[in-house]
Amino acid sequence: MSIVREAVPGDCPQILEMIQELADYEKEPDAVHNTVADLQEHLFGPNPQVFAHVAEDESGELKGMALWFLTYSTWEGRHGIHLEDLYVRQAQRGSGTGTALLRTLAQICVQRGYKRLEWSVLDWNEPAIKFYDAIGAGSMDGWTTRRLDGEALNALGTRGAN
Repeated sequence: MSIVREAVPGDCPQILEMIQELADYEKEPDAVHNTVADLQEHLFGPNPQVFAHVAEDESGELKGMALWFLTYSTWEGRHGIHLEDLYVRQAQRGSGTGTALLRTLAQICVQRGYKRLEWSVLDWNEPAIKFYDAIGAGSMDGWTTRRLDGEALNALGTRGAN
């Protein structure tokens, strides 16, 4: 049975392990530049802008995590949650841990009057897509995620700068 709770600073090393496991699973093993110190600052610093919930077993070992931040819908006039990463360790998949983490975020949305819980999933990740379909999550057909980073971000961000 998973116990879902808000993350605490001492969870950061295991959270970073799971971030790396997720990167490995998504075939991007060298993409993680995050550190334990970064996580501690961003999750628990003076003005956190990102939040985490973890699922642990009776021994305190983390089985999964959900890292998220607030969004805002101009149409709804309300906040929502963007789930940046949902990860359940491979040995725990199918145990209800992912559902428990998503249920917790859905409860936060309901309690706070947030109107949306959104996330992205890689189009080749069939097990995740089937899981999300099974809990009733709809696909945002017609929408394509765009990203500005690296040299393109730098070029646009410095263009016309004084």
